[in-house]
Amino acid sequence: MALVTLGCARNDVDSEELAGRLAAEGWDVSADDDGTADVVLVNTCTFVEQAKKDSVDAVLAAGGPDTKVVAVGCMAERYGAELAEALPEATAVLGFDHYGAIGERLDDVLAGRPLASHQPADRRTLLPISPVKRPEAVRDGSIPGHDWLPEVPRRRLDDAPVAPLKLASGCDRRCAFCAIPSFRGAFVSRAPQDVVAEAAWLADHGVAEVTLVSENSTSYGKDIDARGAAGGALERLLGDLAEVPGLRRVRVSYLQPAEVRPPLLAAIARTPRVADYFDLSFQHASGPLLRRMRRFGSRDSFLALCAEIRALAPEAGIRSNVIVGFPGETEEDLAELEAFLSEAELDAVGVFGYSDEDGTEAADLPDKIDPAEVAARVERVTSLVEVVSADRAARRIGTEVEVLVERQELSEAAAAAYPDLADVEDLDLAELGLDAEPEMTDLPDEPDDETEVEDTEPGDLVWIGRAAHQGPDVDGECLLTGDEDLLAGLHRGAMVRCLVVASEGVDLVVEALEVLTPTVDREPAAAGAR
Repeated sequence: MALVTLGCARNDVDSEELAGRLAAEGWDVSADDDGTADVVLVNTCTFVEQAKKDSVDAVLAAGGPDTKVVAVGCMAERYGAELAEALPEATAVLGFDHYGAIGERLDDVLAGRPLASHQPADRRTLLPISPVKRPEAVRDGSIPGHDWLPEVPRRRLDDAPVAPLKLASGCDRRCAFCAIPSFRGAFVSRAPQDVVAEAAWLADHGVAEVTLVSENSTSYGKDIDARGAAGGALERLLGDLAEVPGLRRVRVSYLQPAEVRPPLLAAIARTPRVADYFDLSFQHASGPLLRRMRRFGSRDSFLALCAEIRALAPEAGIRSNVIVGFPGETEEDLAELEAFLSEAELDAVGVFGYSDEDGTEAADLPDKIDPAEVAARVERVTSLVEVVSADRAARRIGTEVEVLVERQELSEAAAAAYPDLADVEDLDLAELGLDAEPEMTDLPDEPDDETEVEDTEPGDLVWIGRAAHQGPDVDGECLLTGDEDLLAGLHRGAMVRCLVVASEGVDLVVEALEVLTPTVDREPAAAGAR
């Protein structure tokens, strides 16, 4: 069977848990849908309208003529039977509560036994209102990413040296624009010993960096400590994770500004092996508009938070997302946001245009903004943050960073010389007829058009990685240059001390100075735990 994953890092964890369950039951699981699988499981996303379209397209494109296609994930959980009716190409639409018996359900699909489509319900109503009563209540339930037991292994679907690690699920906040709590449910922390055990398992399977993911990481511990999140559960967990043998870096994502507290900022900034990286969900900077969004904060309070972080760690990475075009957003609101972004000098910002989400408070608000104007505001703010973030990156020139090496790819010159390989990232050198550890050689200035790829020299193969201030996939990366002997001896997962010598947008060019933690490539992990 093949497993196709869309959406965020939380979905990536869910897919690897599903893969682990299925592999433990004897299924041959692949992350590549080449059209030959008996069944394709599509883990869908419903974050924004484009994500829904992408999920539908993935279901329609999955498999071959005889393949059974099963939709799971957030879109399946949110719409259930409605999605099944609108998308008859899906053999089945399953919700989160089916995950515990996913193998049996796929057996039913292949045997032609009819399956009733998932019937959605507001998952916030499934758990007690009191957070401290939730851990007991979820023990017999099905919350993706929470079933960390030896008999429920996680199976890695790639061999990258970076992996997401589920910290918690659900959210208790009621942001006017967000539907996620209705289908992900109320906030539930994972037990700290489970998080540490899974981190150790990931390290044993070649992972050098884990990124803690959840809907709201700052709430961690509110349901497992009588003092709530302020009891310091996340701070203690970061210390424990930093001591896991083999891990080079621990990264925290999805911080809620209204819940951030000084001890947590200090723990992220000062704990060895924890990236001084702050993923803060500001969403806007106009106080009145934030209240309309059912959020807290303002331009001044957010600037003060950024200043507090940089007092602890001057080179810390700060990233955020913002929404423009929310109902009632005025030109004054937008100017306030732009002023904040200019002053805050964030390392990376995702800019989203508002669109109605079913079942949210904002969908019923008056003063909607025309979609064309929303798009114009997205372009306007995006242009600003591109300049600000590029300037922030440029000011890192001359500083030292520690880069986690992630992959090897062709340089721009090599990609231009051999356009058939222009999109290759993780090169399969053996498949290309090249040595696994080639010498760094120059490509000819004008390669013969008749030259076959298999007959070429490796050319300018370059290493790509990320510094502590750069989150996976979204915040830019580092191109390593320098001594050829040092570069030729690198492997994925190595940590390298580098000097920043140039920048391009949010990306950096760095000179490798010293390998701090060499490692070796490992085979992709098989199913199984500890």
